[in-house]
Amino acid sequence: MNLKRLGNQTVTFENPPVILSSYSVVGPMEGQGPLGKTFSKVWPDTINGNKSWEVAESKMLEEALQGALKQSNLQENEIDFMLAGDLLNQIISSNFAARTMGFPFIGIFGACSTMALSMAIGSMLIDGQFARNILVGVSSHHDTAERQFRLPTEHGSQRAMSAQWTVTGAGSLVLAQKGDGPRITAATIGRVLDYGEKDVNNMGAAMAPAVSDTILNHLQDFNRKPADYDLIVTGDLGNVGLQLSKEILKRSGIEMANQFNDCGVLIYDPASQDVHAGGSGCACSSVVFAGDIMQKLISGQYHRVLLVGSGSLHSPTSALQGESIPCVGHAVVIEA
Repeated sequence: MNLKRLGNQTVTFENPPVILSSYSVVGPMEGQGPLGKTFSKVWPDTINGNKSWEVAESKMLEEALQGALKQSNLQENEIDFMLAGDLLNQIISSNFAARTMGFPFIGIFGACSTMALSMAIGSMLIDGQFARNILVGVSSHHDTAERQFRLPTEHGSQRAMSAQWTVTGAGSLVLAQKGDGPRITAATIGRVLDYGEKDVNNMGAAMAPAVSDTILNHLQDFNRKPADYDLIVTGDLGNVGLQLSKEILKRSGIEMANQFNDCGVLIYDPASQDVHAGGSGCACSSVVFAGDIMQKLISGQYHRVLLVGSGSLHSPTSALQGESIPCVGHAVVIEA
């Protein structure tokens, strides 16, 4: 049996899935950031006429999924599976969006690594000939995340400088067996690591070791170096986690150059937007990838990108019980 594994944690695809289309929907704050023009749609406010933040998040995800499907020029009966996830309990935003969309549904929870994990699983399904076309979607919402993980926004509590701002948005892709577009050529599935960090207001520090471990294993599995990529971008380490990850990799003998960045750093302007350590949330990497990065792959500015989703796998209950924060990083290679 010829396994499609490479090294310790990487799988390669004999028939790399094509990203046929992408679509991103964001809130007003994200639209005002430096990547604002790269998003498909910007909402005028964070609720957009819906009765709650939670309903708004699900509707935002539906819009992104419908947008990507329309852009792909595929018919609904050509979609074999829908993969989606979010941050809320029982991934309710995705469940309710799946109820509306009506496709066979695989719900995925990888915290903020969900976009990269969904791309990896979707690619395995297509390369394994279990599906022709797959619709992928991921969402988060600042106000739903604040209500569930921290304190309601109206409480007005002071945020730590290491805290990150959950992105309000949803990103979607259509992965296909054939067609034109960037291809997902490999995936490195991360290990869950926990170095004892308990501060939920410093998730960048908690996630950095797991993300660094995935990057190290990926480079070793392929016998590559950072310069082999036009961009190595993490999901949402923010400023704190990105600097820590650089230090971890440096001590491991890997010097990361200017092509190493983070979606949570890219999405907001720290000079004009008070986001402290940067962006976070499932939508952070999904809207940055579906917008800015996809556009640069299609235009030829990027030829090979490594997207490393970072996930903080804690819950409000585990944090209140004093548990430390287990984390994971999943990586996918996208080539133009």
